[in-house]
Amino acid sequence: MQLENFEENIKYKFKNKELLKQALTHTSYANEHEVQSNEKLEFLGDAILEFVSSKYIYNKYTHLTEGEMTKVRATVVCEESLYKVAIKHNFSDFLYLGKSEISNNGRKRPAILADSVEAVIAAMYLDSNIEVVENFIIHSLEESIEIASRNVGLKDYKTVLQEKLQGHKNAHIEYEIIKEVGPDHNKRFVAQVKYNGKVLAEGEGSSKKTAQMEAARIAMEKNKNL
Repeated sequence: MQLENFEENIKYKFKNKELLKQALTHTSYANEHEVQSNEKLEFLGDAILEFVSSKYIYNKYTHLTEGEMTKVRATVVCEESLYKVAIKHNFSDFLYLGKSEISNNGRKRPAILADSVEAVIAAMYLDSNIEVVENFIIHSLEESIEIASRNVGLKDYKTVLQEKLQGHKNAHIEYEIIKEVGPDHNKRFVAQVKYNGKVLAEGEGSSKKTAQMEAARIAMEKNKNL
């Protein structure tokens, strides 16, 4: 496996290549080959990620309250967000997976990819310093943080739709992903929102969450008398 290509993707060259290899080693591979997995690095990476993102949000978005800063951080420090980072840098091509995970399509599993991002963050920190890690984290997440900071004070469309429909007796609202199209690095989802079994609208987005949000927005536009 050409780890030099991975280093080129993340724009950092490791002094300790074994540290990088460990960061990309899933427990399934570790168990099969009796080597150390990336689980402990994930633990450290999660803490570093929280600290760096908290510091960045605190310093840049001074108008936000403590509660709003917490919501912004929760929006970007999550599996979905880290999965996108992994896809952007082609982490899946470099993961060390056991036979069981390979056969179960583990290279595409969001949880495995998100965890590997945390592990690589920790490995990068141990191999260099906090400044290097900050650059990688902020470069990877600043756009998501900016979007989250703009929306944090607003009620999302799903919440507004829920509040409108809950005024009706026996209201039952459900969302369903009915279609996934495109390659992993640019996948699109189509969601459907139903009210008491009746389809209100469909919405499309780059994630399941945004597709559901778009479906809720279109439902409110189409049904002004809700």
